[in-house]
Amino acid sequence: MDNNIKVLILRTAGTNCDQETKLAYELLNVNVTLLHVNELIQAHAKIYNYQIIVFPGGFTYGDDIAAGMILANELKMKLKEQLQKFLQKNGLMIGICNGFQVLVKTGLLPGHGDWKQRVSLGCNDSGKFEDRWVYLRKPKTQAVKNGNRCVWTKGIDELIYLPVAHGEGKFIPKDKGVLKEMLETGKVVFQYCSPKGELASYPDNPNGSVEHVAGICDESGRIFGLMPHPERCIFKTQHPHWRRYRQQSMLDGLKIFKNSIDFLKRA
Repeated sequence: MDNNIKVLILRTAGTNCDQETKLAYELLNVNVTLLHVNELIQAHAKIYNYQIIVFPGGFTYGDDIAAGMILANELKMKLKEQLQKFLQKNGLMIGICNGFQVLVKTGLLPGHGDWKQRVSLGCNDSGKFEDRWVYLRKPKTQAVKNGNRCVWTKGIDELIYLPVAHGEGKFIPKDKGVLKEMLETGKVVFQYCSPKGELASYPDNPNGSVEHVAGICDESGRIFGLMPHPERCIFKTQHPHWRRYRQQSMLDGLKIFKNSIDFLKRA
């Protein structure tokens, strides 16, 4: 085990994807700790023992008020200074599904350093919980062609396949200016698409996200949020088409987590 890299998976009431995410990092042979947010608040210096913080999926605090909102407010009120210092030390963050909802509501994503919310994740246009596998593509914008900003997705295939499971996943920017800036600077990391990689409406876009946005990063590329669940795509037999694959290769979900480890080893 590589004890030089330590991962913190932060959980609270309603988190339910923490164990799967822990397993993903254990497969990559690094040190992983599950910690309740109350423990971190009581001993906030613990945060500096880690290089990666994960906000996993679930329904934190029952998604009361809005999905991820209570945990987001808790982080801003009680851990803001510590999270800022963590990021200043080149720490990495990922928010998955509910964790993505938390990161956008803290303002850490898309991020301008001021903790102001500029995007949100609202109720699916379908009016129901969407639970299935979807195709994702990297945006075909000049910003992405000139270099992938997000450290979590380096070397990822142009078209990947991951599962979604959410009722509030519709990406909504504050205004056209916010969306334009994100597209032009490469902060949009993944878009929902058809099996052929074309932008398409429901069901390929499972929630009606504006510009089909499925995942975004901040300006540093070190904070990443996405609605699909990479921790549910780490074993070959989890993949719906696994019987068609003859060669065992690392699946797309595990590649995302591995990228964070590779980045820290290069740093």
